[in-house]
Amino acid sequence: MSNASYRFSFGPWNIHEGADPFGPPVRNTVAFTGKLKMYKELGFDGVQLHDDDAVPDLGRLSNAEVLRKAAELKTLLGDHGLVAEFVGPRLWEDPRTIDGAYTSNNAAERQYAIDRARLSMDIAAAVGAGYIVLWLAREGTYIRESKNARVAHAQLLDALNLMLGHHPDMKILIEPKPNEPMDHAYIPTIGHALHLGSRSIAPERCGGLIETAHAVLAGLDPSDEMAYALAFDKLWSVHLNDQNGLKFDEDKSFGAANLRAAFNQVRVLEEYDYAGKGYWVGLDVKALRTTRPEHQTRHLANSKRFFEILVEKVRSFDKSAEAALIADRDYEGLEGLVLEHLMGARGGPAADHSRSS
Repeated sequence: MSNASYRFSFGPWNIHEGADPFGPPVRNTVAFTGKLKMYKELGFDGVQLHDDDAVPDLGRLSNAEVLRKAAELKTLLGDHGLVAEFVGPRLWEDPRTIDGAYTSNNAAERQYAIDRARLSMDIAAAVGAGYIVLWLAREGTYIRESKNARVAHAQLLDALNLMLGHHPDMKILIEPKPNEPMDHAYIPTIGHALHLGSRSIAPERCGGLIETAHAVLAGLDPSDEMAYALAFDKLWSVHLNDQNGLKFDEDKSFGAANLRAAFNQVRVLEEYDYAGKGYWVGLDVKALRTTRPEHQTRHLANSKRFFEILVEKVRSFDKSAEAALIADRDYEGLEGLVLEHLMGARGGPAADHSRSS
């Protein structure tokens, strides 16, 4: 564990109009260039991008025009003191991906997905990002019998290999999610994602991105999912947020629903020296629908601040007391020590026990 500083990123979609699955927008759109001005003001250095965030209307442009506009974006980011963390192909909104992208039952639609993914990699290279992030949003089924799942997983591996072959230096991060928009996704957890990468032609260039809410939606602990990937040096980015139970993907401010779970996510990153290795802390948080326009970046500022407070909580945690309680198998005492530390309490039973040990 070091005292390295963290680098933070977010995507332009995190400043949004307030639409949710059940209602329309309630705030005016902020132009992309206007959002870029907010990054440094909020203390962020990295920009997460979908391919059509980087190059709007890319489907109407030639590949040469797409790459020219991507190069212009790199200059624009530099003018704001920003860098692109990654680019991800937005494959879930096109009519050609209704039945999935890489796993569509239609060969022409699968080819479209591959071609767009390759173009996204070209965009990433042009804006200076070293990563492609794959959120396999519609790779799954609503009706189990509608696809052969064994064939679908082979199609995902084929797609991954084609992308890896397209750009020999680009890394691919798979971002798992168990549901939404699909009823059941084919790559629901980080274990699925990392194994898929391990079977590729370049496993050294395949890693993972874990989003807090996605792990919660799978009924899993986000810190354990992160720790699993970290054990194999495969956690190359995170999307931190929070989730109030098993419902739609809420993207609440980090730590807002479960502070102790947030503490443990920071703890595993700290123990790995995640910051010292230069990885980004990405936020994927949405302002509440009730938020007024003048407060529509507060969720980003809050999440970054909560993370930084929890870093200090992790770094100031009494490790000697922790070790004594673990050695004595006094896990009740350990739980008390953690909760007292998070609440700023002093001198409770846990502290008394640790001193007597």
